[in-house]
Amino acid sequence: MSSQPYPRRPVLLVDDEESVLESLSALLRSGGIDNLICLKDSGDVLDILESQEASLVLLDLIMPNLTGEELMPLIHLEYPDLPVVIITGKNDLSSAVECMKQGAFDFLVKAVERNRLLTTVKSALRIQDLREENIALRRHFLADTLEQADAFSSIITQNSRMKSIFLYVESIAPSANTVLITGETGVGKELIAAAIHRVSGRGGRYLAVNISGFDDTMFSDALFGHVKGAFTGASASKKGLIDEAEGGTLVLDEIGDLKPQSQVKLLRLFESAEYFPLGSSLPRRSQARFVVATNRNLDEAIEFGRFRKDLFYRLQVHHVHLPPLRERPQDLPLLINHFLEKAARESGLETPA
Repeated sequence: MSSQPYPRRPVLLVDDEESVLESLSALLRSGGIDNLICLKDSGDVLDILESQEASLVLLDLIMPNLTGEELMPLIHLEYPDLPVVIITGKNDLSSAVECMKQGAFDFLVKAVERNRLLTTVKSALRIQDLREENIALRRHFLADTLEQADAFSSIITQNSRMKSIFLYVESIAPSANTVLITGETGVGKELIAAAIHRVSGRGGRYLAVNISGFDDTMFSDALFGHVKGAFTGASASKKGLIDEAEGGTLVLDEIGDLKPQSQVKLLRLFESAEYFPLGSSLPRRSQARFVVATNRNLDEAIEFGRFRKDLFYRLQVHHVHLPPLRERPQDLPLLINHFLEKAARESGLETPA
């Protein structure tokens, strides 16, 4: 299966020097940002933006035809929500201040180190994702109607709080961001995770694993896989779950039970979107969307030092908390009828009146 390009809408690289475009492209691709359009002629930028949506523009200042300083306000006027990062060889404080006044997201000098550039670009893309999700949330809650109601058909409820959760889930499902699902045992966390995958439109597989009881080696091998000879008995290479769920959704259940060493590895994965199969020195890019679930109180676990606070914030980009059945008593008659009908059908009997 081919990897889905990231981000969904392209990043425009605008510079009149071919060598700079090649260098920027290679750097961004090394960080997992591979949906790129390179433009040598700044005069083409507005035409491209008119013909298709973009996620971000990386813009040089000194160019023939239209300079970056001339183009920046035109982009901001027509596309005020489109982030523009100025990246130029002109290390001039007054130019930086003027560009920021005109709406630039950031101003970088071409000698900028790799991590600074990647961090800036990923921050801009993350803000774009969150802005779009907020718009989708407002639209869904104002409409008060599910567009893909069938995706939630396995969840039996008439509770208004649950229906609000469905609207929220439908809004965030297309995002690549991590979702944390919390709630007591038996509230339907697995059903919500499956609904997120169905609504997301992702073409890859849906995989779920209960990581409770995994030691660090088991966790690493299950998620990251290993290469031949990585350890005694590793007679062949094995794909990890991240690889198997490429382009799809990977659910980590009981995340609150994750061992401290494994928490560090998961944090690094979410920070860089890269991981190393056991025994390999070559990083791989993660193309899976993560959903994590737990019945633990993570705030309490953080307080007692059992769970990393920085990992918690990475996990809860989106947070779905499911109420227990005792808080939605109106669902009891529906569930009783459902299980009566199911038992009767399996027994070949009529449903009791």
